[in-house]
Order: sequence, then C-alpha cells, then structure tokens
Amino acid sequence: MHKVLVSACLLGQPVRYDGRASGHPDLLQQWQGEGRVVPLCPEVAGGLPTPRPPAEIPGGQGAAVLDGDAQVLTVTGEDVSAQFLTGAQLALELVRRHGIRIAVLKSGSPSCGNRLTYDGTFSGTKVSGEGVTVALLRREGVQVFSELELDAAELALKQL
Repeated sequence: MHKVLVSACLLGQPVRYDGRASGHPDLLQQWQGEGRVVPLCPEVAGGLPTPRPPAEIPGGQGAAVLDGDAQVLTVTGEDVSAQFLTGAQLALELVRRHGIRIAVLKSGSPSCGNRLTYDGTFSGTKVSGEGVTVALLRREGVQVFSELELDAAELALKQL
C-alpha cells in the first residue's frame, strides 16, 4: 500500500502558525483509516513553536531558500530559514523511509505551498511559487498536491 505524506494541520492537528488546524477533508480521513497517511508539520518538526509569528519568503520561492539565495523571515524580521530547512530535511527522510511518491500539503504555506506562496511583504499578496519543503520533495520526484487538489492526488495515487 502506498503511503501519502500529509500536512499535520490538514489532519486537524493545531500546528499552524496561529495555533489552529486547517480541517480534515473526508479523503484524508479515508486515507488515515487505510493506514496510508504519514503526518508532518515541517515547521514544528524543524523546531518552531505553536503558535509562532507568521513567516514568508521574500520572492516566494522555496527553491531559492534551499539554494541559499533567499531566507524565510518572520513578520518581525527574524531569519527562521534554518528551522524551515530542517523541517524539509525531516520530510525528505520520511519520504525516503516510507517510499512516498505523493504528498498533500497545505496551500499557501512557506513550507508546504505547492503553487502559490506569500511574497514576503506580509501584505497578503500571493505569488507563483512553492514552499521550502515542497521544493525539496519535488527535487526527490515526489508529486505534491494541496488540499484544494485532492481529486488529482487521489488519481495520482491510484496510478502508482
């Protein structure tokens, strides 16, 4: 049975930066019941507390953080890149350990966003980009979907 890496907040765990969860869609509950889900919050796994100050990537590109060309900064200007990189590495370790090829991660997150991230101005502006964890997982060949793309994730899982 193929496992799926899933953002812990999508499973109802209160690990978001604001201390809340993001809900738990029915498909994720089904996958949990089947024993497919490997939960992770990369930010908490990387050592950040809950709640924590919001963080964004100036330019919105997780790959640039991986390459050392950008930082993840909190709204107060603190560099939390090291924690984001650690969380991404831990996600990669889980992917390798469980042979994971599919991930469903939280949209818009500086770790987990797969299509859009915030631009680093803390103005609510989103740009085309991906979070740090997503960038690393994609380099490993993992297909990453958001909670808004569960039908596509389910189809991809059936095709494995």
